[in-house]
Order: sequence, then structure tokens, then C-alpha cells
Amino acid sequence: MRSLIDGLKFWCCCLVVLVTIYCFQIMPVLAVPIPIAKPIDLKTSLGNTANELKFFPSQLQLVAGKKYKLLLANPSPQKHYFTAREFTSNSWTQKVDAGNVEIKSAIQELELRPSTNAAWVLVPMQSGSYQLRCTIPGHTDAGMTGTIVVAP
Repeated sequence: MRSLIDGLKFWCCCLVVLVTIYCFQIMPVLAVPIPIAKPIDLKTSLGNTANELKFFPSQLQLVAGKKYKLLLANPSPQKHYFTAREFTSNSWTQKVDAGNVEIKSAIQELELRPSTNAAWVLVPMQSGSYQLRCTIPGHTDAGMTGTIVVAP
């Protein structure tokens, strides 16, 4: 009887190990450690009240693996896009708060209508220099561009 119980324990342990290995192969995102610390606030303005087509500041400095809250504001009289597709592809988004809506999904681009705000909580996962721009026709050409630099 004792050897039967020991044999069952052995096979149960083997099963747990195999299931764990299988789960991490099909769901590797679960293996990525996500910081639980309070996010670092970074304020960014898309345009201004003088209707300049610029990001303020035009360069954002982040560190890979740290949690940030991008506090995005559009004080201008027209809508603007916050577009940095390569950056967003290499970042983990926890959530976006916009008005009374909280979005929990992968984000590629945000549109901020005139006089609106959004808070984007994310963790950049890969260092590099990423292009930021407003993709509304004419805005990029007018200088509404920037850079997101993620240090290792």
C-alpha cells in the first residue's frame, strides 16, 4: 500500500511539472514579470492652446521594465493622435483611463479629441528609440513628431 501511494505521488508530481511546462509554452506572456510598484507619471501634451502642431515635450525618456503612467492632454482646438506603433508593440499595456472608461487591451494608437485627457499605464519591455507622431494628414509634415527613448 505504501509503495502504491509513493507511486501515485511521483506521477502526480510529474503531471504537475508537465502541465506547467506546457502552459508556459502556449502562454509565455504569463512568465513576464510585471512591476507592481506605483507608476511613474509622465505628462505629455498633444498640441497647445495656440494650436501649434507639436508634442510637449517632444522627447520622452523611459526605462525598460519600469511602470509608467503617460498623462496625455490635448488642450488644442483640434483632435490629435498619439501614434508610436513600434513602441506600443514592445510595451505591455495595463490600462488606459479615458473619461469614465477604462480600457484593458493592447493599444496601438490613441486619439485625443479637443480638450480631453487620457492616462495610459504601461511597461516598456524593450530598449530603443521609437518614433512618435500624429498621423492626422498634414500634422506630421507640420512638425508634430517626437521620440520615445527607452533605456535598458
